[in-house]
Amino acid sequence: MRLVLESDRPIAQIAKDLGIHREALRLWVRQAEADTGRRPEQPTCAEREEIKRLRKENTELKRANEILKAASVFFATELGQPRTR
Repeated sequence: MRLVLESDRPIAQIAKDLGIHREALRLWVRQAEADTGRRPEQPTCAEREEIKRLRKENTELKRANEILKAASVFFATELGQPRTR
């Protein structure tokens, strides 16, 4: 990434010299620029990790909410039925 940022050579040429795919290098450079604040429209690595964590937490909370809904329906029907002796 430093080669791309410090030289005037195109990404494709640097990637070829390094033996990696140019799109991989381009994505790494864009992410490095985001992390250093040069691309404020793109999330940083820390923001990406937080988004990932929040999505996982959101999924778990939705699952817990569904379980609680099902339990409340179950207990509501149990309480609504007459008891037999």
